[in-house]
Amino acid sequence: MPTKSAARTTAVPEPPRIQFEGVVKKFGLNTVLDGLDFSVARGDRVTLIGPSGSGKTTILRLLMTLEEANGGLISIDGEPFTHERKGKRLVAASEKYKRRMRTKIGMVFQQFNLFPNMTVRENITEAPQHVLGQSKDVANMRATELLAQVGLEGKADAHPSQLSGGQQQRVAIARALAMEPKILLLDEVTSSLDPEIVAEVLAILRDIALSTDITMLIVTHEMQFARDVSNRVLMFDGGRIVEEDEPEAIFTNPREKRTQDFLKAVL
Repeated sequence: MPTKSAARTTAVPEPPRIQFEGVVKKFGLNTVLDGLDFSVARGDRVTLIGPSGSGKTTILRLLMTLEEANGGLISIDGEPFTHERKGKRLVAASEKYKRRMRTKIGMVFQQFNLFPNMTVRENITEAPQHVLGQSKDVANMRATELLAQVGLEGKADAHPSQLSGGQQQRVAIARALAMEPKILLLDEVTSSLDPEIVAEVLAILRDIALSTDITMLIVTHEMQFARDVSNRVLMFDGGRIVEEDEPEAIFTNPREKRTQDFLKAVL
């Protein structure tokens, strides 16, 4: 028998990739998020559904630091997002800290937000070179791979004005992925597109969701896409989560009447 006991190690559980704790967001007298608590595990794909004004896009904007919460705490990988620890205290985060935390997150917006004076390749490589410190050669190589992934191999030297809306949105997806984010936020990414090209953009996002371990937080009115891609669906109303479950349960047998009414109206 061995003379020493085998060392016992206890695995420390990973913190959620995203965590909201008691988050409040107000616009004037209007409370858009009312003490919101929810978390997203690493690699999860979570879709937020609900009526306009229910707080879904505000959640994404808080994660992009385009808005600032009025209360509560947001954490990424167990680290405070807009605050940093000084000893045992939480203080307002420095710009350096915020920049570091933001590099974990990529976002694709409703509007494509491409730089019109830059080529497709330059749109994709600008941030990796200046924010991540990649060399031009590495950034260009990655851009070529990403353009192939989104089906735009021959468009590297085109300008956004020479592309269709669907092509521009595919460039925006490639640009977000070029930053190697741990989290990808998708905000109604098909709402500005013609109906006949929605399917091609959703197919690319579906492929990314199923072939990578990127954590996704999705706001969409495309219920079939939400059903296909998500691990979990959260129904929002009035700044609160009304119901959450696996997609099959939400879309075939929702428990809450508010969810039932919403789905009846949109499906």
